[in-house]
Amino acid sequence: MKAHPKPGAWTFFRQWLKNPLRVAAVAPSSAELAAAMIAELPDDAARVIELGGGTGAITRALLAAGIRDPDLLVLELNEELHAHLQLRFPQVPVLLGDARMLPALAREQGYLAAGPADAIVSGLGLLTMPHPLQRDILAAAFQCLRPGGVFVQFTYGPAAPVADAVARQLSLRVRRGEFVLRNVPPATVYVYTREPAAP
Repeated sequence: MKAHPKPGAWTFFRQWLKNPLRVAAVAPSSAELAAAMIAELPDDAARVIELGGGTGAITRALLAAGIRDPDLLVLELNEELHAHLQLRFPQVPVLLGDARMLPALAREQGYLAAGPADAIVSGLGLLTMPHPLQRDILAAAFQCLRPGGVFVQFTYGPAAPVADAVARQLSLRVRRGEFVLRNVPPATVYVYTREPAAP
């Protein structure tokens, strides 16, 4: 029996063909990778922001894990993937925009009126980005996180996705999470937190 592709897999691959540097992977994230990302959320996480929603593999897993539709904010830069996400998750706030503008976009949408997020999960291709762009995205993300909140990122490379210099500049701590072999390509999860400010 012929296997059917995952929902959105062709949409995702087509966008990768158009712009392989902007779309970081050739296929949507696997269920195993989504589970590894969710396992890193704080136990009391109720409000989550997703950067780079893609075709919604991690979005779907977050909702299945109990995150309520209005408490999940998804940001996607690619117009076709954004439209796909809006159709697939009509009750979830899905925004079209640049992750560097996250605080302004989240405020404008009203998401931050209920308070900052407990966690941010990211499928952005940080590893291939210039250091200033990494810094701007991480700085914007942490503006939307509560104290003690986590930034969960996956990467396909052998190194941490955020440059050491950027992590130091932003006072970030990093911890390596699970390596997920059952993903195309295999991926590693990293968790970033911000060191508390000195009294």
